[in-house]
Amino acid sequence: MDTPLRTFTESPEDPFSLHRAATAVLDARGTVVGWSKLAEDLLGYRTEDVIGRHALSALVDVADRAAASEAITACVGAGGWFGVLPVRRKDGRTLRMGFRARLVLRAGYHEEWFLAGAPADEVIQWETDRSLLDGIFRRCPIGVSVHGPDLGILRVNQAVALFADAPADALRGARLGDFLVAPDARTAEHGLRSVVETGRPLIFTEQPCRLLSDPPGRERFVAVSAFRMQDPAGEVLGVTQFVEDVTDRERARRRLALLNDASERIGTTLDVARTAQELARVAVPGLADCVAVDLLEPVVRGGEPESDTSGRLHRAALSCVTELPPPAARRPGGEVVFAPDPSQARCLRERRPLLETGGAGRAEGTGPAGREADAHSLMVVPLSARGAVLGVVSLWRAYRPDPFEEDDLTLAAEFAARAAVSIDNARRYTQQRTAALSLQRSLLPADVPEHPAVQVAHRYLPAGDATEVGGDWFDVIPLSGARVALVVGDVVGHGVPAAATMGRLRTAVHTLAGLDLEPDEVLSQLDDLVGRIAGEQEATGPVTGEQIVGATCLYAVYDPISRRCSLARAGHPPPVVVTPDGRPELAELPAGPPLGLGGLPFESVEFELPEGSLLALYTDGLVESGRYDIEEGLALLYEVLGERESDLDALCAKVTRTVMPEHPTDDVAVLLARTRVLADDRVATWTLPAEPTAAQRARRLTATRLEEWGLDDLVLTTELIVSELVTNAYRYASGPVQLRLIRDSALICEVSDGSTTAPHLRRARSTDEGGRGLFLVAQLTERWGARYTRDGKTVWTEQPLNGTPGDRGPVGAAGVLGG
Repeated sequence: MDTPLRTFTESPEDPFSLHRAATAVLDARGTVVGWSKLAEDLLGYRTEDVIGRHALSALVDVADRAAASEAITACVGAGGWFGVLPVRRKDGRTLRMGFRARLVLRAGYHEEWFLAGAPADEVIQWETDRSLLDGIFRRCPIGVSVHGPDLGILRVNQAVALFADAPADALRGARLGDFLVAPDARTAEHGLRSVVETGRPLIFTEQPCRLLSDPPGRERFVAVSAFRMQDPAGEVLGVTQFVEDVTDRERARRRLALLNDASERIGTTLDVARTAQELARVAVPGLADCVAVDLLEPVVRGGEPESDTSGRLHRAALSCVTELPPPAARRPGGEVVFAPDPSQARCLRERRPLLETGGAGRAEGTGPAGREADAHSLMVVPLSARGAVLGVVSLWRAYRPDPFEEDDLTLAAEFAARAAVSIDNARRYTQQRTAALSLQRSLLPADVPEHPAVQVAHRYLPAGDATEVGGDWFDVIPLSGARVALVVGDVVGHGVPAAATMGRLRTAVHTLAGLDLEPDEVLSQLDDLVGRIAGEQEATGPVTGEQIVGATCLYAVYDPISRRCSLARAGHPPPVVVTPDGRPELAELPAGPPLGLGGLPFESVEFELPEGSLLALYTDGLVESGRYDIEEGLALLYEVLGERESDLDALCAKVTRTVMPEHPTDDVAVLLARTRVLADDRVATWTLPAEPTAAQRARRLTATRLEEWGLDDLVLTTELIVSELVTNAYRYASGPVQLRLIRDSALICEVSDGSTTAPHLRRARSTDEGGRGLFLVAQLTERWGARYTRDGKTVWTEQPLNGTPGDRGPVGAAGVLGG
């Protein structure tokens, strides 16, 4: 098959091309001996007008002939000339033209001069373009490579040659895969092939461009712009690409992205260790191969950082690109003890970032090449916030060949500055939370002793945030007559103020419980106290910005003898009562106003509880959360409490685990109490008539019962106590007197009468005939007191079953009587 001939067409941009240049021939004397048609069209002279005439006189004005003569002299001397001269057109106008003159020898060695000319503007433009092309390939700092249709290299400039580390001529005919790593070569050729096939150019397309000669881990990035080359006939000649090394720009972009990432990832929690881990992770692998965060020990515990930074450091976080960090980053255990004067110690001492390259940070004893890779570049940056040094951040490069730069040190310092503020905030939070929890736990009961009336289990769970440490509390308070008070309360607000107010209310509850007041009377007194606290805060202004103005409380009293339970509540959730048959239900009792409102009444409710009943007292944080409403929370509580669980502590743990949310926003107090009943054979009750022989009968009945109980050593002492109390009731009260003895962990003696006159202890003078009765009772008992009932009052005493208080036994009692 014959190959079709392709008509060659010269570039239209070349002003000296055959189809554009005006040409003429001069003999040795300067006479015009040849004249082209293009010269005639450009200047207007026909052939007969100029042939045989001298060129100066025919074509150059008199004023311009001196310059023309200088050009002729230079041309003759050099054997050729290129330049610009003014030429006179036939119409008299002057046209500046660019000329090329060359010496031509004819037969017989006759010299002639061949001239090619074009308008000077076109010649200058063309020369500028040629100079530009020459500069692109010889002096341009941006890489240029010309590829054929098959993407083979036709020509490269010096910038590409320097980038590839090879002479420009050596790259002619090569492929990109001959000096680029395979993945990057494929990416580059794919882009160029798309330009050749579609004609759509590439514009500043960034792509990796790693050389085969680069060490592993080194990164290079280039921005590529490419266009397709065509001849005037439209034939595709190849593709030209401009390549700019943007590795530094890519690193700067990555540093900015890392900085933005750090602002989002560092300090997400108020936890010192978590913040240190976030700092270590955000810098790997974007900035370093391995990062360690070492904090001063007081900072880890939430304490104040020491001014002396030579103390011990604790490794709070370590992050590496490999599972095993390089030797330079390893430390045994959590404690960090640096060498006598390593970079970390100098950084802490001088409080400034340090950059070391060329083997910096290598561990002692690392072997030659071929062994485990160790760090070759190290940055150490102090963690400083609010004028205090908290620790130090160490960053190593061991696996990538590029060492750290000053820009990397600046970025690491920015990381450390942001992290240091977050760590200091976390430290302060830890300190505040520890103080709040310590205060709150010191105000809560450390332990609840065994009580004959109830078996109890309890839980207190603070919220996750220090600001959410609240004023929830519980109490189990022994009362007279083997009774017990069960208390749960919740102070409005959070933090230290709420915990402090809780402590004041708990102390008040203990004091009021000691007075044996009814539940509604206790709440009335607490209501007054909360009102006074609010008034104090309003007068002085809240110190912390949070004012505590209210609280809720549930107060219950259970009597194991009568099995009666009396309750009152002040805006608090009602308790759940579970009878022995396993049916849970809310106790029905008036809500009552929250404490602190003032002027509103509280009401007590009393009901009987079978032996083994379960009372569940709790704060609202248990059943109210964002996960579900109070009805759903109570349903979960019913479900758990309805299970027949003999281990009360295990049941309490299951309640908190099942009912309360995973991340509570409010603290929770739970108190479970399973009721007990004192057997009839441990209680003795008599009603004595109001007559002079009442005391004598009381002594006889007491002695008989104590002998039955095997408490013979307490007979004499108890007879004296009973005799005194019954005598006082006979003298100062009216109506019958009730005597009750209760044998439990202590011997309880109660004398009840119809009088509401309060007994008072006083010291009788030597001249007084009476007044020593209660003084005697106080000496012979461990505790004594009086409580008021609907029908009068009850005076009670307690004696330990192992004898009278202190080192006094029956002989001691006789001593008192003898005195």
